[in-house]
Amino acid sequence: MRYFHLILALVFASVVAPAQKVLSLDSCRSMALRNNKEIKAAQVQQEIASYQRQQAHAAYLPSVDFQGTYIYNSKKISMVEKDEMLPTKSFNPATGGYDYNLVVNPETGQPLVVNGTPVPSTVALLPKSALTYNIHSVFAGAITITQPIYMGGKIKAMNEITRYAEELARLARDRKAEDLIYEVDAAYWQVVSLRAKQELAKSYVELVEALDRDVAKMLEQGVATKSTLLSVDVKVNEAHVDLTRVNNGVVLARMLLAQLCGMPINEQFELADEGSDDLMTTLNPAHVDMNEVYSRRADVNSLVLATKIYDEKAKVARAEMMPTVAAIGAAHTSNPNMYNGFKNRFGFGFSIGAIVKIPLWHWGGLSNKYKEAKAEARLKQLELDNAKEKIELQVRQASFRYDEAYKTYEATNANLNEANENLRVAQIGFKEGVATADDVLTAQTAWLKAHSEKVDAEIDVRLCDVYLSKVLGTMKY
Repeated sequence: MRYFHLILALVFASVVAPAQKVLSLDSCRSMALRNNKEIKAAQVQQEIASYQRQQAHAAYLPSVDFQGTYIYNSKKISMVEKDEMLPTKSFNPATGGYDYNLVVNPETGQPLVVNGTPVPSTVALLPKSALTYNIHSVFAGAITITQPIYMGGKIKAMNEITRYAEELARLARDRKAEDLIYEVDAAYWQVVSLRAKQELAKSYVELVEALDRDVAKMLEQGVATKSTLLSVDVKVNEAHVDLTRVNNGVVLARMLLAQLCGMPINEQFELADEGSDDLMTTLNPAHVDMNEVYSRRADVNSLVLATKIYDEKAKVARAEMMPTVAAIGAAHTSNPNMYNGFKNRFGFGFSIGAIVKIPLWHWGGLSNKYKEAKAEARLKQLELDNAKEKIELQVRQASFRYDEAYKTYEATNANLNEANENLRVAQIGFKEGVATADDVLTAQTAWLKAHSEKVDAEIDVRLCDVYLSKVLGTMKY
């Protein structure tokens, strides 16, 4: 009964235990793109560039601003120092004009003069209190509208720059994505390669251990020497050491792939291509149209956009030498106001106008700035031409490398068949007594090497294929 419960517990545990996840190459790529910090930063840069483009477009439209001001003054303002008395005039029919009202000396009939100044007979009183105004609290506000009319082409150039910059940010993200995909593919196929070599190492251990047992039996029967058994024992130990190294390599390679995919490094998973007997991929076309390659390559397109950006920067520099015209309008208010006498209350008004700015003389500063921008544009064009030459060489090298990898794979296939046959013949000869243990060990070593080289060749073809797609600009992700 106790064993029955134990069996039930084991069956239940196997049913409820979570199945180990199996990841394909596409799923690894997707997780890496989704979790990579540099890709996320590139996406934020693309978002920033989008905001800058919208900001530049807003320069076409009128800007509306409000400004409010409050000022406290410690004193009032007075137009006169003290009460003022102003002389008056009366109409003179004889002359048809106005004469001052003056005090006349009865004896002489002339205006009375005191201290050299005629004495007026009547005055108009201007009291100081009437010309004193309360400005302790001053409020002012205005809503202004500014509409650019002609800015020398600067606004259009800035819009083009930000549009190119947004596309440049997208291409920068694509370049980072391609680099990441290549890195993930390399890590993925490294795990697949090491897993294949792990199984190969296990098979090799089984081979040498089987040989070790056969030699031990022959030694007991007196048909083998102790030296032969020791030689086989050394191979057994070496096989176990190699298996341990491969096991550790598989663990570390899985950790690297997990880190690239954004998973915990101790995450348990399997790859869809582990254990696959056929890791080959289709050949890429031999004919390459470099113009199409240039049109697909993100780095070339980035340099093209950089050249265009510097061309537009030259237009911005030229715009600073051109006249600019803008229309302005404002609705304003103030308290106190003087629209209809001085009053301590809000008064409202509006104004419209235009602003014209014409650069006249800057001692060559603006023209040299324009020449600098044009020179930078030429420099970017030279960088573009140089990059195209290097890319053509890169494509040729990648194509040759792929062809070489595929030919190496075909050669390893032929070597593998020979190694399998050689091992079979050596094992039969050993059993028949016409071959020595050293012959079998040599055949086993050649068998291990042939299988290992085949795995390496298959993985190398895979990596060469993804690298070729990267340099051709045809990588899909």
